[in-house]
Amino acid sequence: MEIEYLKRQELYPDPEQSERSESILINEVQLLLAEKRTSLSVLRTGITVFALPLSVLGVLVATSEFYNPMNALPMIIPLLVLCTGLIILGIYLTHRAVGKIRKYDRTILELKKRHSALAEFVD
Repeated sequence: MEIEYLKRQELYPDPEQSERSESILINEVQLLLAEKRTSLSVLRTGITVFALPLSVLGVLVATSEFYNPMNALPMIIPLLVLCTGLIILGIYLTHRAVGKIRKYDRTILELKKRHSALAEFVD
């Protein structure tokens, strides 16, 4: 009896249920796009965190003729350690964000392949 009911549902889907499933699908894609937007902001932050130490090191190199590096060594070593930490953090944030963006793109592509009605709305 239950099998016949399931077969009948496949042949004659309920329009209200179909609209509900399309609504859920669109909400799922909106959620994925929001998460992708968040990952893009993390990527932007990672690039900024990576660029900051490079600009500080550029200023140190440009102004190196005005000071003796051996006299400023107690200040330069902690600065270089901090810059190294920021570079590592920037690389981590960028790498993680790119991985998540690719994951969200693959998930959206799979949803577009499974549901042709979605393909016209999502690029």
